[in-house]
Amino acid sequence: MLRQQMILAAFFLNPQGDHRLAWRHPRAPDREFLGLDYYRRLAEAAERAKLDAIFIADHLGIWDGYGSGLAHYANPRLEPLSLVSALSAVTRDIGFMVTASSSYNEPFNTARLFASIDHVSNGRIGWNVVTSALEEEAANFGRDSNIDHAQRYERAAEFLDVAKALWDSWDDDALVIDKTSGLFAHRERIHYLNHHGKHFKVKGPLNVPRPPQGHPVIVQAGSSDAGKNLAAQHADVHFAVLRSEAEGLAYRADMNGRLAKYDRAPESFKLLPGILPIVAESASEAQEKHEILETLMLDEVAIDLLSSWAGLDLSVYPPDGPIPSLPDEGTFNGWRTWLALVKDDANKGLTIRQLARKIANTGSVPLVAGTATQVADQMEAWFVSGAADGYNLMFPLLPEDWLNFMDKVVPELQRRGLFRAEYEPGTLRDRLGLARPENSFARRTGDD
Repeated sequence: MLRQQMILAAFFLNPQGDHRLAWRHPRAPDREFLGLDYYRRLAEAAERAKLDAIFIADHLGIWDGYGSGLAHYANPRLEPLSLVSALSAVTRDIGFMVTASSSYNEPFNTARLFASIDHVSNGRIGWNVVTSALEEEAANFGRDSNIDHAQRYERAAEFLDVAKALWDSWDDDALVIDKTSGLFAHRERIHYLNHHGKHFKVKGPLNVPRPPQGHPVIVQAGSSDAGKNLAAQHADVHFAVLRSEAEGLAYRADMNGRLAKYDRAPESFKLLPGILPIVAESASEAQEKHEILETLMLDEVAIDLLSSWAGLDLSVYPPDGPIPSLPDEGTFNGWRTWLALVKDDANKGLTIRQLARKIANTGSVPLVAGTATQVADQMEAWFVSGAADGYNLMFPLLPEDWLNFMDKVVPELQRRGLFRAEYEPGTLRDRLGLARPENSFARRTGDD
């Protein structure tokens, strides 16, 4: 199941681009991001380029941070599973990695949704499991504050155990539909879970037969210690924030050690760092495009975002002064991954304004800007060294940067033999080089 070419997923959280204020750009979409045609154009371009998947991030609320977010950065977005159900009908091969929270959903409904879309799409769905760290999300689900960090990950692990068991509750050959005999399904091949755990009580079985992929591809993005342990136990694909090739190699070595604790081989786990690609006819033009995006940023939004990541209202401090003492990661209930990145940059002597604008403009993932050849060079280096199995492509401005990459960089990667020229047969899991999971009930009974 080894894959010899890089994995590419086109990512978006904000429908106008992954620069926080890309919506202000004159070539950014207006209200058309609420309609299917806009996303169909993006999906068709990515499928023509033979990308593995479109990765859709999500939050369960509008970020309003410490006051300025709602006016300048509300960023409404369509519910991703609803969007993907439509996109799967107008595409044939490209996969979809869709975010859904384990904090504010239930395993049965979530397992049913993903099994259904896996059937409808002929095996092209992945689930990006998140634990929802925003206070704004908690407030939409009857809570006064966020769920404790350790409890979120404990709940996520049990959630995944239950979801996988629900997908396995139908053996692959359980469904018969024999009209002559009247046998619809083999009763002995459909299983009750009778799960009684700390967080969930689920009888089962699922009312959808086993998905084409066995399990939809499991994606995870948290890089705290708890997040990496959850990824090592459950994830097929891991989205990481890595800022150098050396950091990627060290991260992979760390994850390989964690995988071994769960008797998993390194090739069963695909590491996809995020990058921000900007492609132009020259390096100077690419830099100019990036600088134009930076001019769109507002200091109040940047400082609000930094405050959210740091868990501390930094607007009350002088913007050109030093970063104050930040919360302890071990007790922080927000995004520990982002807090760690903020602390790392704070140690470099940046002011509040400088650090705020840095994270607001790039999100702490590497900017890869230049000609198609230069962008491909940087991508090839990490892939060949083993620091990455591929990339989550986080385009600063949509649709422009997305379309430029598909038209210019992908052909260069194909020319070098680093990326496919045609889709291989099979499911998303097959194309990623991932084994189809054995049915856990069949394993218990010795039945294949």
